[in-house]
Amino acid sequence: MPVIALLNQKGGVGKTTLSVHLAAALAAGNRVLLVDADPQGSALDWSAQRQTEPLFPVVGLPTKNLYRELAPMSADYDWIVIDGPPRVNEIAKAAIAASDFVIIPIQPSPFDVWAAEDIVKIIGECMPIKPELVTRFLINRLFLNTTLASEITDAVASYGITPFDTVIRNRTEYAKAARTGLTALETDPSGPAAAEVRAWAAEAQKVMKSTSKPKTSKPKERMHVAS
Repeated sequence: MPVIALLNQKGGVGKTTLSVHLAAALAAGNRVLLVDADPQGSALDWSAQRQTEPLFPVVGLPTKNLYRELAPMSADYDWIVIDGPPRVNEIAKAAIAASDFVIIPIQPSPFDVWAAEDIVKIIGECMPIKPELVTRFLINRLFLNTTLASEITDAVASYGITPFDTVIRNRTEYAKAARTGLTALETDPSGPAAAEVRAWAAEAQKVMKSTSKPKTSKPKERMHVAS
């Protein structure tokens, strides 16, 4: 049961929009739980607008005991997605402790590149207790018909964290869907927003699969028969 957290100490980078869309994409054939770890409760607000059957449950756990409170729920789901808080170090650290994979959304702006240093530092502080933690940058809200993605990829290279190949572009469909507690996967399932979300979710699953260690069975003891 992998746990994915979307974290960035900078607000306004689109964590909630990305979290609900990632959860929706993973929910195709899987049991998914979305955890709102932001004291502002944006994911809970989003889910409250929905008038149709939810694709996945949303629970609020904006607490530094997130790891302990999440553990009893984990067995019931195939994936857990955490929508992390901005500027709350204790909860961010708790989300990292609970996670297998941390995704750092970043907008194509030098301000976002500079601000990413804060969450990268927190991740570094947690690595002694999470040595197998997987991390990736995700370029979000990239304007159409620009080449900024490659420039931002070069800019974040100094942090030593690989960006996703998939980028999420600045599309109105995301905001349009959010108004009614839906996702672009539902409002325009064959559109470009839905396509890039599916591509990102598929890449995230591929990353998790490639970095997870296979379980090894304990070798059987040989039976010695006395002659």
